[in-house]
Amino acid sequence: MSTAISCWSPPLSDGRFDKSALIERALALTGIGAWACELADSSLCWTAGVYDLFGLPADAVVDRRETAAMYAEESRQMMETLRDRAIAGGGRFSLDAEIVRTDGAHRWMRLTGDVVVEDGRARRLYGLKQDITDEKLRWEAMRRLAEHDALTGLASRAVFQSRFLDAPAGGSGLAPLGALILFDVDGFKQVNDRYGHAAGDACLRVVAERLAVGFPDAPMIARIGGDEFAALVGAETLGAALELRLAAALADLRTPIAWAGEILRVGASAGIAAAGDAYAYDAEAMFAVADAALYAAKTAGRNTFRVGVPGGEAKRMMRLVK
Repeated sequence: MSTAISCWSPPLSDGRFDKSALIERALALTGIGAWACELADSSLCWTAGVYDLFGLPADAVVDRRETAAMYAEESRQMMETLRDRAIAGGGRFSLDAEIVRTDGAHRWMRLTGDVVVEDGRARRLYGLKQDITDEKLRWEAMRRLAEHDALTGLASRAVFQSRFLDAPAGGSGLAPLGALILFDVDGFKQVNDRYGHAAGDACLRVVAERLAVGFPDAPMIARIGGDEFAALVGAETLGAALELRLAAALADLRTPIAWAGEILRVGASAGIAAAGDAYAYDAEAMFAVADAALYAAKTAGRNTFRVGVPGGEAKRMMRLVK
């Protein structure tokens, strides 16, 4: 049976720490612990930092199988694969792994290991385990900030660019795609000029919320400019059904917004470009068609939409759908 035993050295009898105990306790303060595993019987040796990471008391007896079961599935599979490779061929290994502690808390650790080889055989593994949960949380926060518009919470322009405009058709995870809709908020400048930027920001947040309600199954809704939005619509909603949904969404966007004792009024114009082939669309061409359709909608008096048809003069490639 494999067990985990503490490798922590107690203080000397006069209350002073010896050097190894001092180093171990100092490392534990930084979330770092050392570990070793005897391959003959899978017995484990942990320092205090590893017990702290797993949320276990220092005198706990833990079977290696139970310890491995605390890894999230993907992390466990990767850990076992790297471990087996190291035992078979020697050499160091490293991975960032997620664990679920006995108290249910999720933690991330950076696991590094190496192999001790004696008489040509792998005898034991050893290394460090470092708590990197805070690092992961900071990275995830930065990723969310980069991928989401800070004001509205929708996808950012950078995400729209990378996952749609710059992505190969069918390779972006967005297919099957039905259409692209571009929106421009009507009356936004007037609100900003009269009530200030705080009122304008409030309008943009409400517009984002109403677009999300109007297109709950959209693969992506993004804020791509100051008062410009884009929605990617799946292939299951096209033609008259899509036009009806868009008309309803535009009507919703015209609903007055209560803010700081004032009533703010905005609306939106929109342009549609169909994907043609749901799996092999030309994203840049779709954007150009939708943008031209949007321009035609605004020219026609705003608070309406146009459907773009590829080819031909700009005026001839649009039609108004009542």
